[in-house]
Amino acid sequence: MSQRPDTEPLAPEEWAGAMGERWLTHLNQFEGMIAPIGDALLSHADFGGGEMVIDIGCGGGGTSIDIARRVGAGGSVLGVDVSPQLITAAELRAKAEGRSNVSFRCADAATVVLDGQRFDRLYSRFGLMFFQDARAAFAHLHGLIRAGGRTDFSVWSPARECPWNVAVMGIIGRYVELPAPIPRAPGPFALDDKDYIRELLEGGGFSGIRIDTWEGEQPIGGPGATPREATTFVLDAMSLGRAFDAVGSELRATAEEEISALFARYYDGSSVQMAAKAYLVSAIA
Repeated sequence: MSQRPDTEPLAPEEWAGAMGERWLTHLNQFEGMIAPIGDALLSHADFGGGEMVIDIGCGGGGTSIDIARRVGAGGSVLGVDVSPQLITAAELRAKAEGRSNVSFRCADAATVVLDGQRFDRLYSRFGLMFFQDARAAFAHLHGLIRAGGRTDFSVWSPARECPWNVAVMGIIGRYVELPAPIPRAPGPFALDDKDYIRELLEGGGFSGIRIDTWEGEQPIGGPGATPREATTFVLDAMSLGRAFDAVGSELRATAEEEISALFARYYDGSSVQMAAKAYLVSAIA
């Protein structure tokens, strides 16, 4: 049984299309679910006033706007994402907040050209795991940061070490045969190996590498989700339900009941809180 929710490599055009649309549709749920790790990463990064920051895989712009508040009027943030839908949403959010020190670019961060502009800091909350050629991408990212500048990013630990994922996939695996994971393929767990992270960073020209482990609870389906809502989210928004496409709705319905019962055991009256694990990485360009 595979312990990995997405086993097929993700191409950039998927994020520019269906994946980007799915993320936008469930933006609040996605952002709420990863907020505990995102908050820890922001504290870990410890941005200072006046810094110029590039936010890779900025999604709907929430992280970029948070960083813009921290760097103040003397600083600036550029959010980059391959999804045009998410970039449009990010621009609207920044405008609604009246935030003038943040801007956005729809582009593939692995090849984006910024006319020689270099940043003090590079940041990414779960946005670096989808590169088709990770080695080339990390070398390119190094060139976006000034000498001595710093990068901070978060990635997931191995799926087998993430308790909520193991529990859910264990249920799904009883009903359908899951394909074997493809190590290092673009997807949520592409950078789940600390040695591989170091290899990519060192190969890209980074030094002073530090990898800290974050362990805590996530609100599955976002804050406020009931066990049933959390179940619908992980099977639809996160694409886990695709495992049932070839076997029909009856098996899916049975699995849904089991997953909902699992989530009910972790429901605190306001959210489904389950344990998760991620890495917080920093390095110097």
